[in-house]
Amino acid sequence: MSLKPSATIRYTAMRLGIFVGCLVAVAGLVRLGWVPAGLGEANAAWVVLLAIVISAPLSFVLLRKQRDEMSTQISGRVAGAKERLAANRSQEDRADDAARVTP
Repeated sequence: MSLKPSATIRYTAMRLGIFVGCLVAVAGLVRLGWVPAGLGEANAAWVVLLAIVISAPLSFVLLRKQRDEMSTQISGRVAGAKERLAANRSQEDRADDAARVTP
């Protein structure tokens, strides 16, 4: 049995890592004065917003493989759940039909 984390957890952790990296980079650039610090007291909100705007396209490009793995894993689980649901339905239908036939 392997201790490999699920694709969803791996993707989420990597996405969070990219955001934190962007947040640190933007905060450093604001501190150095290379990026405007925002309006008035909105410095923290500006830094977070800018980090989100930068990390979103980076995540989209850099995490394509992980996103595909996550999609495959989720679609497999959904297909398995649909099969189990169909099996349960047919089992209930057979039991209901048998109850109706015998008085």
